[in-house]
Amino acid sequence: MATLRHLAAVLLILFAAASPAAAAAREQSTYILHLAPEHPALRATRVGGGGGAVFLGRLLRLPRHLRAPRPRLLYSYAHAATGVAARLTPEQAAHVEAQPGVLAVHPDQALQLHTTHTPAFLHLTQASGLLPAAAAASGGASSPIVGVLDTGIYPIGRGSFAPTDGLGPPPASFSGGCVSTASFNASAYCNNKLIGAKFFYKGYEAALGHAIDETEEHRVGHGTHIASTAAGSPVTGVEFDYARGQAVGMSPAAYKICWKSGCYDSDILAAMDEAAADGVDVISLSVDAGGYAPSFFRDSIAIGSLHAVSKGIVVSASAGNSGPGEYTATNIAPWILTVGASTIDREFPADVVLGNGQVYGGVSLYSGEPLNSTLLPVVYAGDCGSRLCIIGELDPAKVSGKIVLCERGSNARVAKGGAVKVAGGAGMILVNTAESGEELVADSHLVPATMVGQKFGDKIKYYVQSDPSPTATIVFRGTVIGKSPSAPRVAAFSSRGPNYRAPEILKPDVIAPGVNILAAWTGESAPTDLDIDPRRVEFNIISGTSMSCPHVSGLAALLRQAQPDWSPAAIKSALMTTAYNVDNSGAVIKDLATGTESTPFVRGAGHVDPNRALDPGLVYDAGTEDYVSFLCTLGYSPSIISLFTTDGSVANCSTKFPRTGDLNYAAFAVVLSSYKDSVTYHRVVRNVGSNANAVYEAKIDSPSGVDVTVSPSKLVFDESHQSLSYDITIAASGNPVIVDTEYTFGSVTWSDGVHDVTSPIAVTWPSNGRAASM
Repeated sequence: MATLRHLAAVLLILFAAASPAAAAAREQSTYILHLAPEHPALRATRVGGGGGAVFLGRLLRLPRHLRAPRPRLLYSYAHAATGVAARLTPEQAAHVEAQPGVLAVHPDQALQLHTTHTPAFLHLTQASGLLPAAAAASGGASSPIVGVLDTGIYPIGRGSFAPTDGLGPPPASFSGGCVSTASFNASAYCNNKLIGAKFFYKGYEAALGHAIDETEEHRVGHGTHIASTAAGSPVTGVEFDYARGQAVGMSPAAYKICWKSGCYDSDILAAMDEAAADGVDVISLSVDAGGYAPSFFRDSIAIGSLHAVSKGIVVSASAGNSGPGEYTATNIAPWILTVGASTIDREFPADVVLGNGQVYGGVSLYSGEPLNSTLLPVVYAGDCGSRLCIIGELDPAKVSGKIVLCERGSNARVAKGGAVKVAGGAGMILVNTAESGEELVADSHLVPATMVGQKFGDKIKYYVQSDPSPTATIVFRGTVIGKSPSAPRVAAFSSRGPNYRAPEILKPDVIAPGVNILAAWTGESAPTDLDIDPRRVEFNIISGTSMSCPHVSGLAALLRQAQPDWSPAAIKSALMTTAYNVDNSGAVIKDLATGTESTPFVRGAGHVDPNRALDPGLVYDAGTEDYVSFLCTLGYSPSIISLFTTDGSVANCSTKFPRTGDLNYAAFAVVLSSYKDSVTYHRVVRNVGSNANAVYEAKIDSPSGVDVTVSPSKLVFDESHQSLSYDITIAASGNPVIVDTEYTFGSVTWSDGVHDVTSPIAVTWPSNGRAASM
């Protein structure tokens, strides 16, 4: 009997220990199931509709012991992927993945956002160039449609989305529309300007475990800012604190994919699927998973984008805000137009005046009561509890009534000012560390504050820590437009190459305005997005590659309107080969992280020049078959490549490139294996200029340490031959001077005397090679 009691006790203990693990194993998560077109679950969900209309467990061939808890369908994908998103347990997902007709099973994950005067800086005018050409091509009837996948639009009172005189109805090819919610009345807010508004929340809500709070979620202003940048109506007299001017952007269709805690893959893919079905011309995305770029076959944006590009849709995405480190660029698939961020020629100076008489320039958008000319005591935040000025960590006894010197990093810049305010501080001097260098980003601070670069920051910090009674004040000088400092300059936060997954494909592609950008806001949220900020604004100035991406999305839409026969690759090529690489002082565009010349791994092909892109002379074109060959060359199996094909068919990979760098791309990235190595790439260019008999000659600026040759060196077009090919060979010259150099850079330019078609050349030497496989 004792033995039986002992056994019962042991079994009870084991059962108790196993129950939590068993329960955890049976908890459902969201998975994206990429399915072959003939899979019964895919056919049934398209016919049957929602998760209650089909018994998904049976269709996914789950055995009876795995059918509980019952799988739940969230989405069915037909245009940006072939498959479904469903709630499954890990055991169910593992079983499904092993079944025939299942191409891949990926767990859902949360991605994050990359968070005026720019039309003039881009030289966009109604008098000449891209704007009138696009309008003439369409006859003024309808505008191109930019599908903005972000936090949605909250357009109450937003002139940027007001009905537009002279703008006709959406083109017949657009089948989208607006969906009403409790906080968005589609009939009141949608018009001939804002022609689409839909939201995708099932993945996010499933991850939350409860229903979303729509009254809170709609106040996030990021998507409103993005959409008005890419495709807003002209709004004159726009101002926020300092910047004034005209905010102008095409017709946006908003697809809300991002919520307060992130943007989920399942929702992103659903929105891309819907946008492709609706018939948008451009998809604009400013999100990523953070960290190094994932493998293309695990990247929902890469998968969905190739499906979209195959349908003729340009996909423009931000490179990310993880600079200035190497290999930090995301959204790096070659079919995506990847955009970095740069400055414009508008500054908001705010000077630090020290008690010793020294004056150091900074920037700020603070617009409240200024500090008077009386010098106030200054303290270093590191001596007051938190050098980074984290809210709740500053000692009020040491901070109250004083200006606080805070270091950049970790928490948001505006949150640092919030910490100073909460602790009773009178103002803030925010100083850059080595990571951000001389990059200056103006913010609408809650206290009188300014940001200074690392060099000035080090001097101010030395004064504060060495003077027995340091004092200072801050003088705000409004808005200044001019050539000092030079512009554009690449933001330190802008993510950089080399390409982490395909080092022979140069990324980013281009840069565009992304620092201190004025655009629409919700009117119901604070400019800082901080809970302690009581201000509410209808326009806001923010920075990030999230701001540069919609600029390029809008330009791509105009190019699509002006050149309707161009493919997405041709549009990208036009923007790349006509980009410029010198600033308004005539010097090579600077990198704000280092203060030195930027490189193609930082600025890509250069800063977009929309009017030149209208007439590039030559374009490097590519289509779905080329991208499939690229994936084959990268080493992907035919079954994995089927994730990217529009019909889910299995690629046979009978056609491969000699190297991944042989993809017909408008840039050259070479990885040399030795100091005697030589690489040859093949390219095809198409003449899209007005002269069918144009003759182009190559001009080469060889990177240090290599010899570059082009064969043939002259391209002679005629009526019968509008596409011609050439080979470019980049060979190490054995120059010992550059043995310790990781990268060298140059370019090749084809010129007919009218057009200069320029492609950057980036050489990676054997001393460096951190790129990951596939």
